[in-house]
Amino acid sequence: MGFGLYIHWPYCRRICPYCDFNIYRARALDETAWRQAFLAGLDHALRLVGPRPLRSISFGGGTPSLMPPSLVAAIIERAALRFGLEDDAEIALEANPGSADAARFADLRAAGVNRLSLGIQSFDDGALSALGRDHDAAAARAALTQAQAIFPRVSFDLIYGLPGQSRADWRRALDVALACQSGHLSLYQLTIEPGTAFARAAARGRLALPDEQRRADLYDVAQERCAGAGLDAYEVSNHAAPGHESRHNLIYWRSGDWIGLGPGAHSRLTLDRRRLALTEHRRPEIWLDAVARARSGEVECETLSPAQHASEILLSGLRLGEGIALKRAEDALGAPLGAFLDQARLATLVAAGLVQGDAERLRVTATGRRVLDAVLAELLA
Repeated sequence: MGFGLYIHWPYCRRICPYCDFNIYRARALDETAWRQAFLAGLDHALRLVGPRPLRSISFGGGTPSLMPPSLVAAIIERAALRFGLEDDAEIALEANPGSADAARFADLRAAGVNRLSLGIQSFDDGALSALGRDHDAAAARAALTQAQAIFPRVSFDLIYGLPGQSRADWRRALDVALACQSGHLSLYQLTIEPGTAFARAAARGRLALPDEQRRADLYDVAQERCAGAGLDAYEVSNHAAPGHESRHNLIYWRSGDWIGLGPGAHSRLTLDRRRLALTEHRRPEIWLDAVARARSGEVECETLSPAQHASEILLSGLRLGEGIALKRAEDALGAPLGAFLDQARLATLVAAGLVQGDAERLRVTATGRRVLDAVLAELLA
């Protein structure tokens, strides 16, 4: 599975109305303070886990393409010095298609980034306006072309399930995306998250998403179009050509180990047969102060019970087309995964054609993936 590092940059130029991540509007910042904090966090992480080569580094947020490239370079350099990098390590960074982000692409590549993930969301100006994005379709195309000329690997995101979106609308959107993709697409269904501007609009009756059947139809269109283009649905929302999968996200979905640094970041570590869940302070100013005082932004460290760990393995692993490797799960839990499952419920899901398993793997079927949330709710009840 490998070992990963996640860096959370909490700032955006604009907060999108559907986003519930730990983000804040961009403002003037003290680059020196942030540099010192991230480097101190890496030093603390080394003391916690010891030298262990990194399979991936992922810069997320927020909008990490707004980070000064010199700060990105300093973090990568310190991570390589403290932990080491695998020969084919993935160093990924999320970006928006705006001109301010694109102007940094060459410098970010020089800093060591080798995979760029663009938050395009749509190639339609009307949809982009409805989603509250600060770029238009022309900027999206220009940024994608530029990114593909600079970075060895490029992915981009689209959002579907928009108000009034039809199957034909989504087919056209996918045709545009598939014509310009370079090996990886992330297709996310729009959801209403509590506390967001969209949640407030929905509560006032000003926003209505497609019904469950329409959303399932749009999901089916995505599977059909991406499969036809040679992009495997290796995860429920992610499609890739062979070898183009997100190595960092696979660490999450396979319940591997990673260090998370930055405001609100989470870590999962296996130390002395214990599964640790660590959380960093959420507010940027509090996180910076904590690291300056204690060399760590950690606010909570919980030892997960085997049952909690099993739930996380199920929640993440059943999102994958490959499912859960049962031997790996047993090694992590110290007991068979089946010991944490209601066998009667599992048998019902198998009989319904939603889940399948053998001696090596447990996975959700193609039919089950259409109703994955319901399958997981049943297994975890």
